[in-house]
Amino acid sequence: MLVVFANRHDAGARSLVDRWASQGAALLTCEDLSVAGWRHSLDSSAGRAVVAGRPIATQEITGVLVRWPGVLAHELGQIDPEDREYVAAEMTAFLRSWLTRLHCPVINRPTAISLLGPAWRPEQWVHTAARLGIPVRPIRRHALFEAATPTHTPPEPATVTVIGERCFGDTDPILADRARLLAAAAGATLVDVQFSGPEAGARLISADLYANLDGDERAGAVLDLLLNGAGGRS
Repeated sequence: MLVVFANRHDAGARSLVDRWASQGAALLTCEDLSVAGWRHSLDSSAGRAVVAGRPIATQEITGVLVRWPGVLAHELGQIDPEDREYVAAEMTAFLRSWLTRLHCPVINRPTAISLLGPAWRPEQWVHTAARLGIPVRPIRRHALFEAATPTHTPPEPATVTVIGERCFGDTDPILADRARLLAAAAGATLVDVQFSGPEAGARLISADLYANLDGDERAGAVLDLLLNGAGGRS
């Protein structure tokens, strides 16, 4: 079984599950964490999970795509309102432990601050890119106390989607190489990297772990990673 962890309203995640139906794909949401049947031990792989409302053995899971940073309180309509913040934090901590210890590919693997991977601020992406020698657009934060009139319209950014070693996007190949280099430095298997334009001299703006997976090619590239073990834990 392939598992996609996402918000229950995520149409893109549901589309991926439908695309991968032949691989036994199923959607895991926070509602499943309230269903009896989970068993997780730090020193044993003989656990059980509940996915799409159905209890399964952990060994049946062959790959996981993470499409949500954690459980949020407003998602827990089945929990008493006074307890939702606490339960959301506990569920997120449980998922972090569970995902980290799965012996199958997990894209992206959780970090201490997000189940979705290295959830860096734009400044962190830009700082890391600059250290790698990638041209960047400086980030400036402004506090405005009155309405400001824009002096110009910035050009439309260009995006490179990194999926393992493959890159997607209508940009110069140099930008694909730079996006791949940044993803490797961040430890991200799946990420959208934004540049100021599609040309080779464009500057990096930021990156987004919630990558665009629309279309057969991108969905197929992620499926290939999940089935062939790239980005997972052996």
